[in-house]
Amino acid sequence: MQTSSQIMSTAKPAFPFAAVQGQGLFKLSLLLAAVNPLVGGVLISGPRGSAKSTLARALADILPLDTGQTKPFVTLPLGASEEMLVGTLDLQQVLDNDQLKFQPGLLAKADQGILYLDEVNLLPDNLVDHLLDVAASGVNIVERDGISHQHSANFILLGTMNPDEGELRPQLQDRFGLHVALDNQYSIDDRIFIVSQREQFDRDPLGFCQQYQPQQQQLQQQIVAAQRLLTEVVCEQELRQLIAQKCLDARVDGLRADIVWLQAALAHASLAARRQVQIDDIEAVEQLVLSHRRHDQQPPNSAPPHSKPSNTEPPNTGTPNTGASGSSSPFQRPSEKPSAASQATVDSKAQGDWGSMPAEQQQLLEANDITLAFAAQNLPHTQAAAINALNSVGSKQAQQFAPRGYMSQQAGDKVSWFKTLLASYGKRPFKTLHYAKRKRGERVVNLVLLDTSASVLDNRAFAKAKGLILQLAQQAYLAREQFMLLGFGNQQVSKLIDLRRAPKSMLAELNRISAAGGTPLNQALAEMRQFQLQQQRKDASVRFKNTIITDGRVQQLSLQHELDGDSIVVDSEQSQVRRGKSKQLAEILQAQYMQLNANLSA
Repeated sequence: MQTSSQIMSTAKPAFPFAAVQGQGLFKLSLLLAAVNPLVGGVLISGPRGSAKSTLARALADILPLDTGQTKPFVTLPLGASEEMLVGTLDLQQVLDNDQLKFQPGLLAKADQGILYLDEVNLLPDNLVDHLLDVAASGVNIVERDGISHQHSANFILLGTMNPDEGELRPQLQDRFGLHVALDNQYSIDDRIFIVSQREQFDRDPLGFCQQYQPQQQQLQQQIVAAQRLLTEVVCEQELRQLIAQKCLDARVDGLRADIVWLQAALAHASLAARRQVQIDDIEAVEQLVLSHRRHDQQPPNSAPPHSKPSNTEPPNTGTPNTGASGSSSPFQRPSEKPSAASQATVDSKAQGDWGSMPAEQQQLLEANDITLAFAAQNLPHTQAAAINALNSVGSKQAQQFAPRGYMSQQAGDKVSWFKTLLASYGKRPFKTLHYAKRKRGERVVNLVLLDTSASVLDNRAFAKAKGLILQLAQQAYLAREQFMLLGFGNQQVSKLIDLRRAPKSMLAELNRISAAGGTPLNQALAEMRQFQLQQQRKDASVRFKNTIITDGRVQQLSLQHELDGDSIVVDSEQSQVRRGKSKQLAEILQAQYMQLNANLSA
């Protein structure tokens, strides 16, 4: 039998950092984070097969050694609990020796190394929030379960995600200092070379790594030299003004982009062995800093106006920059347009009765406070009640959600061993078992699907639909629920309002939405269901309230799966003779059906 040391010595090494083909921007971001921890971690977004985890794991081998040992590389698994992450009470010590002892978590194990979050977009938000707070402060403070403890937690935070499997909240994206968007499109020559390299590595891992040892050592020495030089690098005032102006032009939120940009530029200059930041350093890291923060509708990978193309290569590494591009998403942004090829293949008659037309806006009807009383004044009483039903328990899932929909002081079914041990400290056997409290409430997502095809412009149905959406959003805001708005029209499905806590008002956002083209209802429903599955993978207890607003102008309804949660179909068809497709949709989805009032005047 092999000993533990023998097993460790025969473990397969990581694929060398220097051997990874292309991905120059990705490599640069990792080197910047290794040189300057104030950069604040790296978020890597891309589809499967784009070397996300390979490069992340390879970084540990080129970090400066600590007492001759490779820096720790700790992976946070998807099913990790808060106790596993931050640390908790050592139950074995309490049971065996009646001693209260802190058991370190993954944050302690990652100290002075790398903490890797694979599929960070699927982790619970509370874990990601805590991780980012600790990464920023460098200290993990634990105050729970009778424990008061703190320890150093200085690590490089790396997060990877596949945007097709769900997105990360914008607030959490912003907390990552740098962002890299990858794709997995390679040329034929690149594919052959990458497969050949992988074949050599799998056949003889140690021999393959030995070939790249000189390049690995060179990178390691470059990081060490850059870390030593970093404190001496200065940035002139005019370049600081340039950073501030570019952040203003990109309409970023807050000042985190300015801070990260300066720190990344300092690190880039130190990697190039310079004691003064140059404009090339500013431009080399621009995309990494702004791609996940900008609000100027500029594609993340396009060069900003009046700037020359930046050199995104890690200084002196000689690695070609290939494979970086914009991230993919289940939904297109309103500013995106389908390609000419895909547009040419669309049969407008199959999509609906309207072909491609210029986009037209209709302002939300708000005269005389009509939006605030829309359901009460302009919908029949039973239909208004149907809308209000979404704020309580739905008909389909009343039994499922009723027990969890209120605050309970009763004990749950799960024993809280921490409370039990602390209450019975030094006493055996335990006199009383303490139970964990039941969770109070659940995460509720109001998912609204809006028909944005040209046909809804008839008789101002689009403006009326916006008024209804505004009221739904206001109700979600009062209930502290999440809200998301998807649109379907012009042969595409668009994310009009990102998933977030419902805002107090979204009047301006609704008024900017336009309508045009055909009605891809079937595609919209399929992607709506896909989004639900993504959210359920992240949080199995999530509850959906679905509202589908459409005139139903499609030739055929072909649904593959039912929607989860409680649904209402709002028929926005305004013609005298109704086709009844929206009512048919409601029957298929087992949803409540209601009509948008046709007599509402502006």
